[in-house]
Amino acid sequence: MSTALELITHSVAETQAAAAALAPLLRPGDVVVLDGDLGAGKTTFTQGLARALGVEGPVTSPTFTLVHTYPTRAGFDLLHVDVYRLESESEIIDLALPELIDDNAVAIVEWGNRAASSLPPPCLEIQIRLTETDGERLIAFKSTRPDWEQRLAALKC
Repeated sequence: MSTALELITHSVAETQAAAAALAPLLRPGDVVVLDGDLGAGKTTFTQGLARALGVEGPVTSPTFTLVHTYPTRAGFDLLHVDVYRLESESEIIDLALPELIDDNAVAIVEWGNRAASSLPPPCLEIQIRLTETDGERLIAFKSTRPDWEQRLAALKC
């Protein structure tokens, strides 16, 4: 079984609003993998998600620090992970992501396809692609987990 949903956003604000719509559907222990080219909007998406979860203060790309942890009003931590700069499986293993991703956190992993073998199976994969129209993005949500069929059906963007 595979559940998929696609939508198009036309601005940063719309991309963040799409992420905000996802926020109430997340549960502690979820792993969300973000994929897309450089500049496609992965961090922008995460910013919208974090704001909707009540994260205060700046939400920035963890490209150099690799992991940012944000407490949320939802009662769990939001882990924002970026594995773009990691070059080997051993570097990814050294991050100890499975230990960080527990029942008290939701993890958003940018470039997560690079760390797939070192992560718990993703609950949701999100691909963000720039289209040929300036400022427009195609956001594709995909999951093979049955519980996400209902959750994605409830997604209101």
